[in-house]
Amino acid sequence: MPRHKSLFLSILLIAPILAWGQTDKQSILISFYNVENLFDTINNEGVRDTEYTPEGRREWNSQRYYQKLDNLAKVIGEIGSDDDFKNGPDILGVCEVENEQVLNDLIRHENLKKKKYRIVHYNSPDKRGIDVALVYKPKKFKLESSKPYPLYIFDPISGKRIYTRDQLLVSGTVKKQKIHLIVNHWPSRWGGELRSQPLRLAAAQLTRHITDSLLAADSLASVIVMGDLNDDPDNLSIKAYLNTSAHADSILPNQLLNTSAELFQSGMGTLKYQGKWNLFDQIIITPALLQVENGYQFQKFAIVNKDYLFQQEGKYAGYPLRTFGGKTYLNGYSDHLPVYLILKKD
Repeated sequence: MPRHKSLFLSILLIAPILAWGQTDKQSILISFYNVENLFDTINNEGVRDTEYTPEGRREWNSQRYYQKLDNLAKVIGEIGSDDDFKNGPDILGVCEVENEQVLNDLIRHENLKKKKYRIVHYNSPDKRGIDVALVYKPKKFKLESSKPYPLYIFDPISGKRIYTRDQLLVSGTVKKQKIHLIVNHWPSRWGGELRSQPLRLAAAQLTRHITDSLLAADSLASVIVMGDLNDDPDNLSIKAYLNTSAHADSILPNQLLNTSAELFQSGMGTLKYQGKWNLFDQIIITPALLQVENGYQFQKFAIVNKDYLFQQEGKYAGYPLRTFGGKTYLNGYSDHLPVYLILKKD
C-alpha cells in the first residue's frame, strides 16, 4: 500500500479516539438526578423514615440498600455516554438523599470511586428527612463556597410552617471561570397541583432572589439553576416567577434560559403520571453562559433515556423503572430520569 494511503487510513482510525478523549477536556458535563428515596436502613428520631427500615413496610434491608447503590452507580457512570462522555458527570446535583453517609456510600461505590467525587451536603429540616446535595470532581470544579437557603412556607389553613428542603448554593471555578450552582427540590404537588401551587411559587421566589443577588454582584455571573421543581417549564412558577425563556435567540433582559423547555414542548419528560410525561427535572441558566468569551458556553440539554431505565412490561410499561411500584419491590432505579447539560469551551 502506498505510504500516503496508509497514513490517511491511520488518521481515520485514530481521529474518533482523539475526538472522544477531547470531549471531556473541552466540555463540562453538569447533571441532575432525583435518585428517589436513597435512605439508609437506620430509623432516625424526628424523621419519617420508618418505612425504610428492615421492620418497615418496605422491608428496607442492607441487601436492598446496596442494590439501590449498585443501580444508581450504574446510571451515574453512564450519564453523557450518548454524547461521548466516558467519565460521567463532572458536576452532579441530586435530591432525595437522606444524609451525608448515603452519599459517601454512593461515591465510594466500585463503579464511581475512581472518579474521586466529593460532596457538598447540609441537613435540611424536611420532615421526610430528604435533602439536596452536590457531587463534583475536584479536578474539574474548584469549590470556593457553599450555603443552604431555607425555604419558609406555611400551611394556608393552620398557619404552621411546612418544613421542606433547603435550596443549596455552591460556587466555584472551572478553569478560572466562576460558576454558581443552585440545587433545588421544590415542594411537591401533594394535595393537588393548584392547592400546592403557592408553595412552589414561594420556592421560585427564593431561587430568583438567590440568582438576582449573584447578578447584582456581577451582571455577567454564570448561574446554573437545577433541580426537581415539581412543575413543568410552562408553569407559572417557572415561566413567570423565575422569568424564563424557552429560546436562546429571543431571550429578553432579566430573563433566564430554560434549557429544558424545548424538549418539553416536543413531548419529552423525566417522569410519567397517569400516562402523561412531565419534565420536572430542569436546568436553567443565566444569559452569561450563552456569551462567555473564551469560556464555557451552553451547548446542549438532554434527558438520559437508556432502555434499562424503563419498565418493559405490564400496566406501566414505558414508565421509569422505580425501586418500588406501590408496595411491590421492583429493584429499579428511580421514578425520575436524569438530565444533563453540556458546557463547551469556546
